[in-house]
Amino acid sequence: MSDSAPYAADPTQSRGRLYAVSGSPTRSEFQRDRDRIIHSTAFRRLQYKTQVFLHHEGQHFRTRLTHTLEVSQMARSIARALRLNEDLAEAVALAHDLGHTPFGHAGERVLHQKMSEFGGFDHNMQAIRVVTRLENRYAEHDGLNLSWETLEGILKHNGPLVDSDDRPVGRYIHEWLPFGLYDIPASADLMLSSYASLEAQSAAIADDVAYNAHDIDDALRANLLTLPELADVPLVGPIVREVLVRWPEIEPTRQAHEVQRRLITRAIEDVIATAEAEIAVVRPQNADDVRHAGRALIHFSDETAAAEAGLKAFLFDHVYRSEAVMVPIRRSEAMVGDLFDAYFANANMPGRWGETAKAAVTPSAKARIVADFIAGMTDPYAEAEHDRLFDGSRQLG
Repeated sequence: MSDSAPYAADPTQSRGRLYAVSGSPTRSEFQRDRDRIIHSTAFRRLQYKTQVFLHHEGQHFRTRLTHTLEVSQMARSIARALRLNEDLAEAVALAHDLGHTPFGHAGERVLHQKMSEFGGFDHNMQAIRVVTRLENRYAEHDGLNLSWETLEGILKHNGPLVDSDDRPVGRYIHEWLPFGLYDIPASADLMLSSYASLEAQSAAIADDVAYNAHDIDDALRANLLTLPELADVPLVGPIVREVLVRWPEIEPTRQAHEVQRRLITRAIEDVIATAEAEIAVVRPQNADDVRHAGRALIHFSDETAAAEAGLKAFLFDHVYRSEAVMVPIRRSEAMVGDLFDAYFANANMPGRWGETAKAAVTPSAKARIVADFIAGMTDPYAEAEHDRLFDGSRQLG
């Protein structure tokens, strides 16, 4: 830690784990967390979970796994530039999507609606359930037994969930707080009203950078967009114009890659410069000063944030809600809805899942088991289960 900033997370000062472990002569506490996450079943399943485009539509579109690896690389780059703990930033980034359902946000929307009577469904909270309860690899406990700092980062990388009076903040003002929020197995209070570490904030902003650049890349590959159509779009437009002027004759795939890499570089440089300015104003002396700064210190500049919002609006209209994407999304939503209804009615899930659901003493407990099971599915497994249960008799559009 000698080269780290005083406000960086220090693995030797961790708030610990719920279950004590012996010290490691070769790994820090955050390196151990990273390794546990990478070796988890939930992490491997990300390879077959949708990002925006369905997994079977092409070999080169991104999955949750490739997206996660890209976010991890960017989070480490930001952490390194700000002299933070790269291992914690990497661990949070690697775990941030472990709670995602099959078929991306389409699956999440359906589970949230189906679980509306039982506390709802939130993919971020589901990631916490995965790493604290659902992974069952260890002989002595459920979950991965991650450090307090990694759990905090997974839960709060997008900011606090409540204010100092325990009232919901942000999007939770208009939605209920996630199920199980006050029942998370951890070594200490996760401080729901404070911000997370700068390492977690690095992972959060890296997620935004990756989404923007890579959804553009995948949309170009899918022929939903062309580069000239992006020439006047906020944030990416100036980059597109300079690439097309400088290299007008090279093949479109090379032009697209040049746009993508420049967009990522400029976004990360903007984040680092903005964070350095924020840190200089706040002058945190330790990691807890960051938590109680009253705002995120790692974010886009105002100018870039406004342009990024314009880019997101464009992608929403021209990619995420295009009919080419919406047709398989509607099919996927119907599939997840069918699976939930069938499992909830009959508890006919394979193995221990079905046995546990049949033994549930309340509808709420049974519904949560069903949601956990579906959320852990890969896209191909969800399709196979749907075929098993409905034998082609259920038309999906």
